[in-house]
Amino acid sequence: MTQRGFTMMSMLFILVALAAMGVALASLSQRQQLGSAGELAASKAYQAALAGLDWGSYQVLRNATAQPACFATKSFVLPDQLSDFTVTVTCTRTPGAGVVNDGDTQLAFYTLVATACNIPAAGGACPNGATTEPAYAERQLSRSLSK
Repeated sequence: MTQRGFTMMSMLFILVALAAMGVALASLSQRQQLGSAGELAASKAYQAALAGLDWGSYQVLRNATAQPACFATKSFVLPDQLSDFTVTVTCTRTPGAGVVNDGDTQLAFYTLVATACNIPAAGGACPNGATTEPAYAERQLSRSLSK
C-alpha cells in the first residue's frame, strides 16, 4: 500500500501557514507605522501650539503702551517643518479693561490660548470639530502674562 499525496498536503499546510504569518506581519507593521505617524503629528501639534503662544506673547509684550488691549483672534500657517499645521491664537485681558495695582505698579493680565491642528476648519481656524480623519492632530496650550 503506497501513500500518495502526502507531500502535497504538507506543502499546502506550510503555504497556508506562511500566508497567515505574512498577513499578520503586514497588519502589525501597518499599525506600528500609523502609531508612529500619530506620535509625530502629536509632537508637531505641540510645537505648533507653543509657537503660537510665543507669537501671542510677543504681540502683547512688545506693545509700548503700559496695558495694551488684546489682539484680535489670529489664525496662521507655520513655515518650514510645521507647514502642515495651522495655529489659532486668542487673547483675553483680565480683568476686562481694568488693571490691578501691585504697590506702585499697575498690572494687566492676559490669557493666551493657542490651538494647533493639521486639518483646519472651513474658515481656516482650529480646532476642527467636524473632521473625522484618523490622521487629525490637535493640541491646545494656554499661557498667562502680566504687563
